[in-house]
Amino acid sequence: MDTEKHPFQPFLPAGAKMLLLGSFPPQPKRWCMPFYYPNWTNDFWRIMGVIHFGDKDHFCIPREKRFDEEAIKAFCTQAGLAFYDTACEVRRLKDNASDAFLEVVTPTDIPALLRQIPACDTLVTTGQKATEVIAERYGCGIPPVGGCVDVTIDGRNLRFWRMPSSSRAYPLPLEKKAEAYRRLF
Repeated sequence: MDTEKHPFQPFLPAGAKMLLLGSFPPQPKRWCMPFYYPNWTNDFWRIMGVIHFGDKDHFCIPREKRFDEEAIKAFCTQAGLAFYDTACEVRRLKDNASDAFLEVVTPTDIPALLRQIPACDTLVTTGQKATEVIAERYGCGIPPVGGCVDVTIDGRNLRFWRMPSSSRAYPLPLEKKAEAYRRLF
């Protein structure tokens, strides 16, 4: 079975204080933009819109089913948010975006990412699989959904937050997801 390499470069703006990690992007046929959380039906950018601008459609392009990539990148740079995923190579066991059918072939070198963003003091996972990868690799406890624990990675102490998945497949209304993410910010 073929493997997939990560399609995006890490997004690591200077001064980033928070590194958000999902598991792996969906297949390109599901993208509405070539950036993190690219699936139109994923709620991540709607959650950010609710929390930071009071508008779930803040990052949506009117009358189009796509997000405004440039506005998102500008916001993330200003807010100090860095992005990558916990896997840089995977095998899809089924032809879908579900983490349940995603096999991590090559995990991401998290210490290498952190060395590029020295101000970062917060690590955030956005779903169960990403959370399990971090906990297993760095020997820390699994935080409760919407909560955090301390973790040391490469001699660096960080707060490790576990957020609910922003996938619509995760059975939690947008408002409840935003409530959990609001605690993070």
